[in-house]
Amino acid sequence: MTLNLLMAHADDGNPVLQEALPVEALREAPIEPLEIPERLWNHIADQNLLTKQRWGVVAPKGPSGDLLLKLIAPLREKRAHDQGGVPVRIYRVNPGMDAPSSMRWKHQCFWSEDVDEEERPRYLLILGGLKEVSLELQQALATSAYVGRLAFDSEAGYQAYVSKVLHWERAQARESKARLLLYTAQDGSDAILQGHADLITPCLDACLSHSSTANALHLSDGSQAPGQALLTRAATPEPSILLSVSHGLGRPPNGWSSGDSQRALQGALRLPGQARLTGADLMSGAFLPGGVWFCFACFSAGTPAHSLYTPWVRQLAKTHSQMARVLASLPQPLGEEPFIAALPQAVLANPDGPLAVIGHVDLAWTLSFSAHGQRTTSRFFGVLRALAQGHRAGPSLMALQHFFNEMNMSLTARDSHAALETDRGRKVFASEQDHAYLWLQRQDLMGFILLGDPAVRLPVSLPPEES
Repeated sequence: MTLNLLMAHADDGNPVLQEALPVEALREAPIEPLEIPERLWNHIADQNLLTKQRWGVVAPKGPSGDLLLKLIAPLREKRAHDQGGVPVRIYRVNPGMDAPSSMRWKHQCFWSEDVDEEERPRYLLILGGLKEVSLELQQALATSAYVGRLAFDSEAGYQAYVSKVLHWERAQARESKARLLLYTAQDGSDAILQGHADLITPCLDACLSHSSTANALHLSDGSQAPGQALLTRAATPEPSILLSVSHGLGRPPNGWSSGDSQRALQGALRLPGQARLTGADLMSGAFLPGGVWFCFACFSAGTPAHSLYTPWVRQLAKTHSQMARVLASLPQPLGEEPFIAALPQAVLANPDGPLAVIGHVDLAWTLSFSAHGQRTTSRFFGVLRALAQGHRAGPSLMALQHFFNEMNMSLTARDSHAALETDRGRKVFASEQDHAYLWLQRQDLMGFILLGDPAVRLPVSLPPEES
C-alpha cells in the first residue's frame, strides 16, 4: 500500500510528490481525537424540506458582515419564504476563531437551549472568506449541520451568485434526469492513474449499473487540446454533476512571485501537457450551468491558515527528501492568510456556472477513495447519486460527513480501549500503522467543504411531495 498526493508545482506542472509515499510513513502521524457529534436533528422529517429543517446564516461581526448580509438579502427573503415565512436566523461571529473557540461557540451559542430544537437551522450559509469566518468554525458546524460558504473577492460576486440561484429556482422547466460527467486530467502520474482506476472508473460503473440515477459520460481528451473535452461537454445546458480528478497547483519550487499570484493559481487544475485550468478561464461562458462540481485536487476549494498535516510532513521531511517539497507547499506559519481558491470563486460568480462546488482545503490524498488496498468509492458515489436525484447540496455532502464521523469514532474507540487496557495493567497490541491510517483518512475527509448555498439543488424533477 502506498500514499499518493494530488498536487503539482504551478510553474512546471510536475507532481510535488513524484514517488508514492510508503505506508510506513504513517507511523510518524500525530494522532489526536476530535469532537464526536453530540446530537443530530430529527431524521424522521425530510432533510430537503426547509419548513422542517430551517435555513440560517453565519456572518462576521462588524461592518463587513453587515454588508454581506445586505448583498444576499434577496436570497434570505427567498429562503424565509421557502420555510413557510419564518424569518431567517442570523448568527454573528468573531473572525479568526481557532478550533477550541469554534467548539465553544458551537456549544454555547449555536446549541443554546434558548432556541427550540425545531427552530434551530440545520442549513447554514457562511458569508465571507476564511479570514472573516474561520475554516475551523465551518468544520466544527459541519459535523452535524448542512454547511456551505459564499466567499468572493468582490461585492459583484455575491450579487451574481444570488441572482443565479434565484434564476434557477424560479425556472419552470425541470429535466427528468441529471447528467454525470467524469473527467480525469490524465498526465501519467501515479496519483492520477490511481484516481482514475479507483474513483472515476468505479463511479462510472456504478452509474451505468444504476441507469436511473443519471446519464453518465466519461470525458477523455484524446487527440483534443487538454481540457477541451471537459469544456465542450460542460458548456451544454443540461443539469450536470462534474466529478474531476487532477493535481491542484501548488507552490513552485522557487516560491510564488507574489501573494496575488498564489491567490490566483493555487488550487487551479493541472491538465495534461503542462496546461492548466484557472479561475480566469472560467469567469464567463457556460460551464456547468445550474450544476454542481466535485473537484478532487489539493487546495481546490482553498488554502487554510494552518495545514493539519504540517507536523507529520515536517517529521517525514527529515527522512524522505521529496517530503521537503510538500512541506514547502503548505501554508507558512507567518505572513500568509487563508483564502478561498480563485477557481471556485470564478465559476460560482459566473452567471452560466454551477450552483455549488465541493472541493478540498488542504492536501488531497488518494487514500480517501482507496484504503488498505480496497476501494472506498461508494462514499463519493453516494454524494453524486444524492445530487442526481435532486437532493439539496448540503444533505448530499452529509453522506461523506458520515464516513468522517465513523473514522473519528473509530479513533476515539481505539484510544479509549488502549487507556482502559493500560489502566488494567495489560499490554495493548494495537497496530500503530492501522491507527495512523484511520487518522489520515479522517483528516482527508475533513478537508472537503461545500462552497455555495447548501440548499441549492440540480434543476431535475422532484418527488411529488417536494415539487
